Amino acid sequence: MNGDIRKSVIAGSWYPGNPKVLRADIENFFHNLTEEKVKGRIIGLIAPHAGYMYSGQVAAYAYKLVRGATFDAVIIVGPSHRVSFRGVSVYNKGGYETPLGVVPVDAALAEKIMTRSSVTSCIPSAHTQEHSVEIQLPFLQVALGEFSFVPFVMGDQDRQTCEDLAEAIFKAIGNQNVLIIGSSDLSHFHPYEKAVKMDAVVLAHIERMDAQGLLEDMGNNVCEACGGGPAAVTMMVAKKIGADRVKVLKYDNSGDVTGDRTSVVGYTSAVLYASETSMVKDQGHNGVGDDTGLSEAEKKVLLDIAKKTIECRLSARDVPEFHVDSARLGEKGGAFVTLKKHGQLRGCIGYIEAIKPLYKAIEEMAIASAFNDPRFPPLRREEFEHLAIEISALTPLKEIKGINDIEVGIHGIYIVKGFYSGLLLPQVASEHKWDRLTFIEETCHKAGLPPQAWKDKDTKIYIFSADIFSDKD
Repeated sequence: MNGDIRKSVIAGSWYPGNPKVLRADIENFFHNLTEEKVKGRIIGLIAPHAGYMYSGQVAAYAYKLVRGATFDAVIIVGPSHRVSFRGVSVYNKGGYETPLGVVPVDAALAEKIMTRSSVTSCIPSAHTQEHSVEIQLPFLQVALGEFSFVPFVMGDQDRQTCEDLAEAIFKAIGNQNVLIIGSSDLSHFHPYEKAVKMDAVVLAHIERMDAQGLLEDMGNNVCEACGGGPAAVTMMVAKKIGADRVKVLKYDNSGDVTGDRTSVVGYTSAVLYASETSMVKDQGHNGVGDDTGLSEAEKKVLLDIAKKTIECRLSARDVPEFHVDSARLGEKGGAFVTLKKHGQLRGCIGYIEAIKPLYKAIEEMAIASAFNDPRFPPLRREEFEHLAIEISALTPLKEIKGINDIEVGIHGIYIVKGFYSGLLLPQVASEHKWDRLTFIEETCHKAGLPPQAWKDKDTKIYIFSADIFSDKD
């Protein structure tokens, strides 16, 4: 190490130390591949970590897919080969240096993940000689250009450790566009035929995004993966973010490269992504909020009630008496109705607490949002055809003692201090790309309070989530 910059320990051996040669080699790996794309948003990659002469061409299948893409950050998870330690180590400062330059560590994101994980700490010695993270960086430097990243090295790869790290990463990244990479080779030093058979088990688990099955079969010695834990974490995080598709891009082993099949090491590359279908499904609420158990049919009923209520009022007709067959819609529930015109807010009012049957709350709040929001003039008839109706069915309020419990993209905030109160829905923070601190300060502003009022002892902070859906979904 030189200060906070981790110097390369494998340049000149595992990959070329000359930057021109290194870049040319990676470009050549890319050139050898036919152009391939996936239809959707790439969230995760699994790539090997052997020397480039053995696994570089396999890794290129994954990295060519993200060439020219932009991510808020990259997270690389690799196994520890050199140092024995418990849990997971994150390198949370400075950067990693390769012949192609220094890749800065996203220290803020590293800290967020570490504070949410019970198994993660900073153990500098775990990174000093470790190659599983560094080997991925030159490919990323050629594919992405400038980027920041967070490097993890796993000392333990058991199920509990993987689940803890995956959950911490998911909670910390919030609404950021992050690429997560699992650094993993497959079986080690078996005859060719046995290696192919064992590796097929790993590939089957990856294709099903079956992290638990992979860890179980590794524990029972059915298969091997030197980095099975990082691969499992990648699958877990990608699935939480929204990945619903996996494609194994390439499988080879060292015997395919050298011709020596007596004792081989297996390599694979894979991509995990959210398909276009799932992306369209989520566009209505930007992937924020939570599921409150409403069926699609029940959501449609509520949207129809809101739309018919507003239309009747605009036409000077009596609002009909709505009857619902669903017991769920007859239960008391908090809810907001948000109106937008050409993507801009046109009204938003709701019941914070469950004081009315849900369908009745929607009826009343549709009228209030359209005609009684003091920020806007009453809705006019000519605006109706341009209106988008969004409903937020709220979960019960939960008082919290500190803002670390707030998850941007999941929670809304309700602040109360004396006679002052203010609420912001979960989607507001995501739409404005606020972090947690900005979100709480903006909620204070909404309440008519100073930005730091949330710190006062007599301020009560509540969180809630919401099932968010729109007639434009």
